[in-house]
Amino acid sequence: MLSRADDYPVHQRPEPIACAGTDRNFYDRYFFNAQDSGGATFIAAALGVYPHLEVMDGALAILSGGIQRSVFASRHLGGERMATRVGPLAVEVVEPLARLRVVLEEQDGMAADLLFEGLHPPVLEPRFTWRVGPRTVMDSTRMTQNVEVSGVVRCGGEETRVGAFTGTRDRSWGIRPVGAPDPQPPAPPALPQFFWLWAPLVFPRTCLYAHVNEDAAGRPWNRSMRLVDRATRGTTELEGPDFVLDWEPGTRTARAASIAGRLPGGATVRVELAVCGRFFMHGLGYGHPRFGHGLWRGMLDVKAERFDTTAADLASPANAHVQALVRARLVWPDGAVEEGSGVLEQLVIGPHAPSGFRELFDLA
Repeated sequence: MLSRADDYPVHQRPEPIACAGTDRNFYDRYFFNAQDSGGATFIAAALGVYPHLEVMDGALAILSGGIQRSVFASRHLGGERMATRVGPLAVEVVEPLARLRVVLEEQDGMAADLLFEGLHPPVLEPRFTWRVGPRTVMDSTRMTQNVEVSGVVRCGGEETRVGAFTGTRDRSWGIRPVGAPDPQPPAPPALPQFFWLWAPLVFPRTCLYAHVNEDAAGRPWNRSMRLVDRATRGTTELEGPDFVLDWEPGTRTARAASIAGRLPGGATVRVELAVCGRFFMHGLGYGHPRFGHGLWRGMLDVKAERFDTTAADLASPANAHVQALVRARLVWPDGAVEEGSGVLEQLVIGPHAPSGFRELFDLA
């Protein structure tokens, strides 16, 4: 199956670009978020390609006044991975590794035209490889880049000029569960387990990236913490990160957190995070029962949804995957402080000894 991508010198295996190995769970995704300086408005978007499922889907969501509004779109891929448009939603690479544009044409009172401009070159995160027994559940690569965002959004009859927004965009590709669930889970049966924290943060002089995956005993199987100087664009790798979470009682989401990392000379950099809002990731299809990533929804399907975050049940597993909007305080070893913002993404399923979790979804 030849496609337009085959006319570009990007092949890495002796077959057409439409064929991405043999794993039906191969995916290739864009992700974006942005928030204003006060955290009153949060915007998120994603677009994913699932070559072996013949699906491309995406979503754009706007959180304002406690209401999370989303537009979900899905279409038949037809082998054309470079035509990054799904109904009213489109992603355009204006300048590779530097500037990307996201457009949502009017749908259910929502529209957007946003330019995401990198504050520095993207950071390549360590490869994510996770197996349950001999089965590979995840094997993916991701690059992440903090951004300044400009443009316009319309939501609920109001138009907002986006000029002082910052955020994060990433690109990831590889293997992870997508589409319909596997009818035969790993043997022998065991409680699902996944512990994930991700904190991309923007400060006046610095960008900070920290993430960790841990097993049930709290041992990290993937983690990284990096600082990027916005003026020089130089990157410093830190030892860590070490996350400490202050759980919201009766939930599996944090109301505050701290992160520590050690510079090459051994001095400690600390970050204090205060949660000031929550974006629920099902608003972009993550774990959504109807609009989950890679599900076949017909040749073209576009739907809208509204979700009242102020009434969300934080004890429900359906609401466990969040990007918490945070105000961040970066403390350097010499005592200097930078104030910034970003998100603390959280998804905690199953046992995690350091947190005191023993069951599939017992609560703090």
